[in-house]
Amino acid sequence: MTRRTYAVSCCALLALAGCQSAVAPPAAGPAAMAPGTALPAASGASGTSGAQAQSEPAPYRSEEIEAMVAPVALYPDELLSQVLMASTYPMEVALAARWLKAHPDLKGEAAIKAVQNETWDVSVKSLVAFPQILEPMNDKLDWTQKLGDAFLAQPKDVLDAVQRLRARAKQSGHLESNAQQTVTVEAPAGGETIVRIEPANPTVIYVPVYDPAVVYGSWPYPGYPYYYWPPYPAYYPGAAFGFGVGLIAAAAIFGNCDWNGGNVYVDHHKATNIDRNFERGQADGNRRWQHDAKHRQGVAYRDNATREKYGRGGAGTDGRGGFRGRDATAGRDNGFQGMGGGGNGVRQDINRANTSLQRGGASRSSGWGGGGFGGGRGGGRRR
Repeated sequence: MTRRTYAVSCCALLALAGCQSAVAPPAAGPAAMAPGTALPAASGASGTSGAQAQSEPAPYRSEEIEAMVAPVALYPDELLSQVLMASTYPMEVALAARWLKAHPDLKGEAAIKAVQNETWDVSVKSLVAFPQILEPMNDKLDWTQKLGDAFLAQPKDVLDAVQRLRARAKQSGHLESNAQQTVTVEAPAGGETIVRIEPANPTVIYVPVYDPAVVYGSWPYPGYPYYYWPPYPAYYPGAAFGFGVGLIAAAAIFGNCDWNGGNVYVDHHKATNIDRNFERGQADGNRRWQHDAKHRQGVAYRDNATREKYGRGGAGTDGRGGFRGRDATAGRDNGFQGMGGGGNGVRQDINRANTSLQRGGASRSSGWGGGGFGGGRGGGRRR
């Protein structure tokens, strides 16, 4: 081999080796990945849905619901059903309370007749006959909104909590028939025991007032203090369980509790007596009550399921001017951050409720101090 031929052959071999080393190895597919190797997080829609799932509030716990219903669980069944309905319309509760303050001389059925032309839901109108109920609902709008949210999303859980508290009150000897009320206990075969409370005289309604720490016994949930409504001025002082003056307000009653069905129902004819414009569509063929989203007045719904069920049906419930459906700093639903109209007085009520919500959330870890919340008796706490 000549020197020239040898040089050409070496150059050719070097060029071939360079080409082979320049070829990149094939990329490993999923099957070639080492066991336990994590795939990169997906971007786009799936990531968004994961964030939404994390922000979705959990259902209310049974202990929390008992704390909510503690101040009203011993109301007569009919009146309790209307409180539950009205609690789903907290804005209109605030409006009705302001009307009541402006008309202190109108009582009972006279007050019912005077609000015929108001645009509020029939359940809210009915409560102007009961200032000892409407005023605390307005004073603690955070409680009202929570109760309404719980009742919309978990109606059976709410009614079951009422029955558990009634059973405890009965066992403690604080829930008995008397001149103001009739208490009956039903124990159907194979079913849950039902404690019913009805007015002793259907034409006269007595609203009880009581300290939950006494009538229910020692409060068993320190993490969920019960709500407490101070006695209305007309109530007898000093008693653990008492009644005020009976109200001739039979015309204000139109609902009742369906304990077996886990909901409440409406008597159409009686509802029309309160609101001549009452829509029969607010109850289904079995008279079961149906929430009317247009009376929500822009207050946001707490969870996605309730929002999907009702939010599309009511004018202004999706981002109406003056409302922000979520409190971005606290990460919770909050429909009381302003309003689109109605006067400075109502605006102040809504702002006060918003402050109350924020204070309440911060107080969970500090023992619910201040702002009218105090220590309860019997090992429990109240707010």
